[in-house]
Amino acid sequence: MAWLAPEDLHAFLRTRRSVRRFLPEPVPDEVWQRVLETAVYAPSAHNLQPWRFAVLRTAAAKARLADALTERLRRDLAAQGVPAREISARVQRSRQRLQDAPLVIVLNRDETVRRSPTDPWEAHMAVQSVAIVGLQIWLAAHAEGLGGVWVCWPLYAQAETRAALGLPASWSPQGMLFLGYPQEAPAPPPRKAWREVTMEIR
Repeated sequence: MAWLAPEDLHAFLRTRRSVRRFLPEPVPDEVWQRVLETAVYAPSAHNLQPWRFAVLRTAAAKARLADALTERLRRDLAAQGVPAREISARVQRSRQRLQDAPLVIVLNRDETVRRSPTDPWEAHMAVQSVAIVGLQIWLAAHAEGLGGVWVCWPLYAQAETRAALGLPASWSPQGMLFLGYPQEAPAPPPRKAWREVTMEIR
């Protein structure tokens, strides 16, 4: 079986960027479905595969989620004493970002998927598993020429997200990916050298 040369694969992985501006064209069904088909090959703790995906493509679905998330955002900012003008600006910016994304994938953890009902660490392992599948989605999307950005808003408004999208009660929203064909080519952000963050144990 032919594989990419290691240097080519490393170059591909290093070109992933957080893209926040997209072309208006939709992501074809066969593309996002292929992305998710690849995503579920991600590893998970005990191979429990606790991830669940909510795919939003229509303006109506994105508007419902935007309404729910920005209403929660508005309440939280008001409780923090943020000035009304700043709240309005942040709410509008958040709504626009969500609505402008051609494809939104909400990442959820199914809380009923457990190996042991008494192990307190199972929930943490499941959250890690959902994070891993999120990166797998992102890289598979990158392979399709899509750009994307990870957004954590649903984590702060889980009940609101479930209600807006009609998700099962056991689905715990963890975050979402905005995906689409990129309108921008962001420069690579500063990175710490691997030596700065690595301790070799002998």
